[in-house]
Amino acid sequence: MSEVADRYARIAAGFTARLDAVPPGSWTNPSPCPDWTAHDVAKHVVDTTRRLLTRLTGGDPTSPDSDEDLGAAWKLESDAVTAALADPGRAKTEVKGMGGTQPFEDLVGGVLCADTLIHTWDLARATGQDERLDPEGMKAAHQFLEPNDDMLRVPGGFGPKVEPPADADEQTRFLSFVGRRP
Repeated sequence: MSEVADRYARIAAGFTARLDAVPPGSWTNPSPCPDWTAHDVAKHVVDTTRRLLTRLTGGDPTSPDSDEDLGAAWKLESDAVTAALADPGRAKTEVKGMGGTQPFEDLVGGVLCADTLIHTWDLARATGQDERLDPEGMKAAHQFLEPNDDMLRVPGGFGPKVEPPADADEQTRFLSFVGRRP
């Protein structure tokens, strides 16, 4: 298993655990993402995963409607990413990425891992769950995101960075970088 496949599996498992444990009545809780509920966060992760998969498989991504079982949709999409990463030919297939083409595995290792990881925290915070994130996933996400800092701060992207306390741990520093207030 490649490093990206292993990292994606851990991050996806973390998101799955939070998704499966959303308490009844918590789907409409506000999330740390302005104007988004816990349901909106989960739907966004499913949508993003579908969109990135269509870069490998072709076709139009379908957005889950409000009545779709997000747990089942997430399992289907995350399993498809896992299967693609397990196949060296598919993992190395060139797809449209940020600023040009790149291997599907690189797209997953950058955009999809970072997006899923950040929104794992958002979903956990919105629904009162364990907010701890995968340490290696955070390190890789921070390395991917930091060079793109200016591009991330556009409307619809990340909010402004938050100044972490001087004694902040790695997770607090990472979340502060992506505009979250841990």
